[in-house]
Amino acid sequence: MTSKRYNLFSAHLKEVFGGRVHKISVDAGFGCPNRGGGRGRQGCLFCDPGGSGAVGIERALPVAAQIEAGKEVMRRKYKAGRFLAYFQPFSNTAAPPEQLRALYDEALGVADVVGLSVGTRPDCCPPQVLDLLAEYHLRSYFWLELGLQSVHDATLDYLRRGHDYRCFLRTYEQAVARGLRVCVHVILGLPGEDRTRMLATADEMARLKVAGIKIHLLHVLAGTPLGALYEQGEIAVLGQKDYVRLAADFIERLHPDTLIQRLTGDGPRHQLLAPLWSLNKWEVLNAIDAELERRGVRQGAKCTAP
Repeated sequence: MTSKRYNLFSAHLKEVFGGRVHKISVDAGFGCPNRGGGRGRQGCLFCDPGGSGAVGIERALPVAAQIEAGKEVMRRKYKAGRFLAYFQPFSNTAAPPEQLRALYDEALGVADVVGLSVGTRPDCCPPQVLDLLAEYHLRSYFWLELGLQSVHDATLDYLRRGHDYRCFLRTYEQAVARGLRVCVHVILGLPGEDRTRMLATADEMARLKVAGIKIHLLHVLAGTPLGALYEQGEIAVLGQKDYVRLAADFIERLHPDTLIQRLTGDGPRHQLLAPLWSLNKWEVLNAIDAELERRGVRQGAKCTAP
């Protein structure tokens, strides 16, 4: 039982496994088709050259060794006993199924790893890869994590995402048809989006009844195109109070069954340009809890989906 006013992913894992389960991030050496290559793309405005979530990963090690190293850290910090291997940086389905199978099997072969979470882009999930992922859904606890950021094509184009919302929707529907749990990543505070447009993304996620969601705060990193725009004064970031209110608004509109896997974002301290308040992660999370308490509402209070 949790006192939270939203559907907390960690509580769900405790219910499923009878105890705490922690994610260990893995870098399997993938790149991103949105950066150069045959498509001639420059990559997303906000993405770190090392790939999202790459901080702290021993990327020179094989997958199994990365997990073992991560297990030691989690055991010392949290007394963790069971783990999900999270293939996080870049596009972790951008390879032939045989190569993917070898990597996923290596991760599942590590003691105390009870499942997988695979992060990728919606344009990197052809049918044969989704078929493979469906196999892992049947044999383990499995999540497919799809980066979306916004349902608005104008925003996706500005961010240089290299796909539109229709592409996401097609992949999402094909994944759900195969029984996959899908966690969708969205960002609040994107340039050009006001409150109405951001909450339209929440309403669409509610309509889809997504199994899981990660709500990220837009944070600006040095060495990214977005960082250059910020330093030139061309974009602004949300203040903490504005973000807390928006996050609470977003939660109110989500479907009550959606599992919330993340409620804020925090970039690497040595790269973070703004907003610096995001480094106080627990302060932000506690403020969101307090805002929901002040309103007397729970997740789904303003959900418009049937």
